[in-house]
Amino acid sequence: MAEPFKNLINAEVVRLMRHHLQRAWPGFDGARFAALAGHGLESMELKARAQHLCAALEATLPADFAAAADVIEASLAPTPGDEALPALRAGEHGLAGWAVWPLAEFVARRGLAAPERALQVLHAITQRFTAEWALRPFIVAHPVLAFETLHRWSRDPSPHVRRLASEGSRPRLPWGMQLKGLIADPSPTLPLLAALQDDESEYVRRSVANHLNDIAKDHPALVAEWLETHLPEATAERRALLRHASRTLIKRGDARVLKAWGLGRRFAGEATLAVSPKRVVLGGAVELRLTLHSTAKRTQKLAIDYAVHHVKADGRASAKVFKGWVLELAPGQTRELIKRHSMRPVTTRRYHAGRHVVDLRINGEVRAEAAFDLKL
Repeated sequence: MAEPFKNLINAEVVRLMRHHLQRAWPGFDGARFAALAGHGLESMELKARAQHLCAALEATLPADFAAAADVIEASLAPTPGDEALPALRAGEHGLAGWAVWPLAEFVARRGLAAPERALQVLHAITQRFTAEWALRPFIVAHPVLAFETLHRWSRDPSPHVRRLASEGSRPRLPWGMQLKGLIADPSPTLPLLAALQDDESEYVRRSVANHLNDIAKDHPALVAEWLETHLPEATAERRALLRHASRTLIKRGDARVLKAWGLGRRFAGEATLAVSPKRVVLGGAVELRLTLHSTAKRTQKLAIDYAVHHVKADGRASAKVFKGWVLELAPGQTRELIKRHSMRPVTTRRYHAGRHVVDLRINGEVRAEAAFDLKL
């Protein structure tokens, strides 16, 4: 069985934080930090562990934020260059990886009154872990300074810093506080995305795609216009970014977005969908078997997704759209497609027994459906 994700912040991380913070500041009360940080740690989930260690830092780092910022920066490992952040770990060389999350949380809590110095620390932190969650309170409390800084960061030599300019300002960042002002009006971030969408780093471009997908959930017309402007004559790298940015609107069958990708025409032909087995136990899987037959006189470009209508506790159904296929179907061609859909339990969804309808969507239009019964 895989190691629980929460164990990424553990007693060894506490030991290394104590060691390097004491190295950076001999006055650091390492014994007290270790006692506070270790108390009850094993019973907590991952995010709670980061917040718990942050509280221990608040009790032991200097009360003066500038002094605390100096200690934090001195405790960090050397910058890793282009190495992927998820691979970084704290060690004898200094703090990096998951040990840095509590430090970023500390900056977010204690640095709002000294935003210039706090943003300097986040610039250093994001090259050893990520400061995407810690940055967000500064965007809310100090938007002018924050966006001036983000525009500067979008030209930084470090891909980790450039990525932060996009990732940290995403309106609906997972695990982060929602930026309600940017949900209502995302225009302040658009110049950043334009500057970064052709970044040399795929890591940065993926963040831009996710940011645009966030915007699409609230402002579909804006993202459709972005595609109409930036997709023609795009490089292969930009096309891949824009395809990922379009995923929510393609699943929704947005007419402008489908048209931008050459998927706006209604499917001319027949589609049948079969699901087997007809009864499945939670933890199992069903097979979706789709048969397409074209009646068109020219090749059709098709985006095919499917929605599973999950039964809720009150008996109603809630549709979740899943990615299917993108393909070209020749005139008169018949093609069979098969996909396995898992009904394995996941933390983001609670399953309920009952009849689950599956509908097939071709270029945004529902063209076939089938069903299966789920048992718990």
